Amino acid sequence: MKKTTTKKIISVAKPNEPKISKQSSFPIVGIGASAGGLEALEQFFQNVPKNCGLAFIVIQHLDPNHVGILPELLQRTTQMKVLQVTDHLQVLPNHVYVIPPNKRMSILNRVLYLFEPVELRGLQLPIDYFFRSLAEDQQEKSIGVILSGMGSDGSLGLKAIKEKNGIVLVQDPLTAKFDGMPQSAANAVVVDILAAANNLPEELIALLKYSPVKMQKADVDDKSKNNLEKIVILLRNQTGHDFSLYKKNTLCRRIERRMNVHQIEKIPNYVRFLQENPNELEILFKELLIGVTNFFRDVAVWEKLKETVIPDLISNLPNGYVMRAWITGCSTGEEAYSLAIVFKEALEKVKNEKNVTLQIFATDIDSDAIEKARKGFFNQNIVTDVSPERLSQFFTKEEDGFQINTTVREMVVFAPHNVIKDPPFTKLELLFCRNLLIYLEPELQKKIMNLFHYSLNTGGVMLLGSSENENSQNNQFTSIDAKLKLYKRSATHVNTELLDFPTSFSHSKKQIVTEAKPATVSDNIQTLVDQLIIQHYAPAGVLINGEGDILYITGRTGKYLEPAAGKANWNIYAMGREGLSNELPGAIRKAKQSVEPVKLHNIKIGTNGGTQIVDITFQLIEKPETIKGAIIIVFSDVADSPKTKSRKSTKGNQSSTIREQELEIKLQHANEEIQSTREEMQTTQEELKSTNEEMQSTNEELQSTNEELTTSKEEMQSLNEELQTLNIELQSKINDLQSANNDMKNLLNSTDIATLFLDSDLNIRRFTNQLTKLFKLRISDIGRPYTDMVTNLQYPKMSDHAKEVLRTLVFKETSIETKDKQWFTVRIMPYRTFDDRIDGLVITFIEITKAKKIEAELKKANEILRKNNL
Repeated sequence: MKKTTTKKIISVAKPNEPKISKQSSFPIVGIGASAGGLEALEQFFQNVPKNCGLAFIVIQHLDPNHVGILPELLQRTTQMKVLQVTDHLQVLPNHVYVIPPNKRMSILNRVLYLFEPVELRGLQLPIDYFFRSLAEDQQEKSIGVILSGMGSDGSLGLKAIKEKNGIVLVQDPLTAKFDGMPQSAANAVVVDILAAANNLPEELIALLKYSPVKMQKADVDDKSKNNLEKIVILLRNQTGHDFSLYKKNTLCRRIERRMNVHQIEKIPNYVRFLQENPNELEILFKELLIGVTNFFRDVAVWEKLKETVIPDLISNLPNGYVMRAWITGCSTGEEAYSLAIVFKEALEKVKNEKNVTLQIFATDIDSDAIEKARKGFFNQNIVTDVSPERLSQFFTKEEDGFQINTTVREMVVFAPHNVIKDPPFTKLELLFCRNLLIYLEPELQKKIMNLFHYSLNTGGVMLLGSSENENSQNNQFTSIDAKLKLYKRSATHVNTELLDFPTSFSHSKKQIVTEAKPATVSDNIQTLVDQLIIQHYAPAGVLINGEGDILYITGRTGKYLEPAAGKANWNIYAMGREGLSNELPGAIRKAKQSVEPVKLHNIKIGTNGGTQIVDITFQLIEKPETIKGAIIIVFSDVADSPKTKSRKSTKGNQSSTIREQELEIKLQHANEEIQSTREEMQTTQEELKSTNEEMQSTNEELQSTNEELTTSKEEMQSLNEELQTLNIELQSKINDLQSANNDMKNLLNSTDIATLFLDSDLNIRRFTNQLTKLFKLRISDIGRPYTDMVTNLQYPKMSDHAKEVLRTLVFKETSIETKDKQWFTVRIMPYRTFDDRIDGLVITFIEITKAKKIEAELKKANEILRKNNL
């Protein structure tokens, strides 16, 4: 049998001739590492299958003055091809690419490009730089991994990946040799996978292979919509925030991501998972917030604000004016502080002769982000966004980052606030809403535009995100710079009904229309007879309320009542005919005061060309409750008596006696006086109505003032929260000062001596600089057990002796030799506070190397003398 030999041919992509992979959709994984990263990378790649279908790009902090051997080291741990990146190199699947020393790297269309490094205040941040590039190039397919390392490089890059809905993996800080970078990454974003380095590949591949049912299709079935609404309800119940008017695609993508992480196939199962795991609701809530921000985002916008917008606003303001600005969705505060800094720079430009100041209200629904913003402390990687001049002028450099200066911090008030349902801040000159509207439905966007129009003063400036547009109605805003998304508030009136925001789950208000049922004739004989009698034989009557307004009329009342001339008036006092109008006020007043009916007999009422004698009954209604307090008036006609008729027919009795004439004159005068009094009462009533209308107008003004006071109350609540936060910070500083004072009291006995302060659990509380020569310590080690530290001392019983001193409260002193042949006297003493309480240990290390050498020399000399004597 002939033996066949197969040659393995390896094709290497040349920089000038990149090969385009047929697998154009394979994921690209960016891996960032620093100190301790080699060990983590080896653990990672040992568990990556050869044909995983992924491309890995390693960005490691490397010494710029040495030739990189990382590709050779990694090649020992993986069967994939490991290459050191050259400029313009095409990325292929199942390959590992390593950044060369002293370079920055970017990616465009799956091609890697190298740049000369840019050092910012002594820092190079290659991981952040590449991750941002990866997020822009791969969008939701971008994957970022952070392994062991010191500092915070990579945190901002992971935020960019999260903003694009990419995947974030972080090595568990407890398993990292140096936990600075993993801990910073875990604090910056919601991590999809947090695990040991050797477990990350398996979980990543499982996550990528798993694909739940897509929900963001426009034609989602009713069952899926129902489950989506259930998730929104659970979120609202857990967090108090309503996501019902957020864009469905955004909601679905984030929900799919969480289903993918937990490998849940069906939406109902995920709903059940949310009900059983409240912590998952908090994580989903954080995912939906997408709190990505950085200092001076979109540099051109801030230059426009500093050079033109803010100076123009200041020029139109009076002396001593306090400008107001509102930053919605401020996240961790970078944008709010950026505005404060730019405002100060603009004031320097215009020389601020008017003494104008700025008060910034920065709000967000994420309470954790608000707490971070209030602290005003930022990682060192902000040097990529903040110029050295601004860092030196507005920040204070600290051990692990930068602290915003007090003058800038005092300009900003941070408060939890939901722009959708909480009362807005008003009387604003500046309003920022960047990258919030893009996640909301158009209906809610329009309502928020109306809200912003209400909040801004006329001429106030609104800034939107680069992907957002002003979509208000009736030309509420005019464009200042459409490209930069700067708009000015116009004087257009806004209907207040449009400011009614939904605070319930319902998307829209449902109008209930009640249809009138057609009247039907009852089949009951008794009811039919009652209706006939009322219509044809019952006396006429009216139902009035307490003010005399007619509520209901039954029968023919035209003989007793007639409409008054002029404006329509259905009041019985105005409609009473001659002879009746004078009797009504007194009778109605009596009826209100008594439950018994009030009757008037033989009242002569003038009709059309004649008179009619009637009896009138007034009855106060007590039941049913719907018409309680009303009065029913019944008119009953009275026929002329025979005596009257015979008198009319008798010719001799047609004239009245003198006495009767006098009585008629007096009666006429009395009627005229009553009529005059009635007219005066009507005039008074009109004046009271006018006064009532004025009172109603005043009441509306008071309501408007009350709304302004409500807004002021919200602002005061925000200020109160800020003061509470400051109070907590001051209390914390007082505790720190007291602890430092205790340290100094004990340190007086060991000046210029290596000293270690331990708490009662033998964790490091404080140490002097001299101690770093014996122990490899740094500031971040405070709080950790001192037994974890690497030391040159050959003192294995140090821990036992320390515990013995804590138990017996008797100091212990021992002479110990180091690995480099130095000698120290180690003295372990109890740590006593001002109130004479034992709260740990003080360990001093006094160098006695010279004394030991002299002792050895004396011992040697004595030995020589002894031998000579012998």
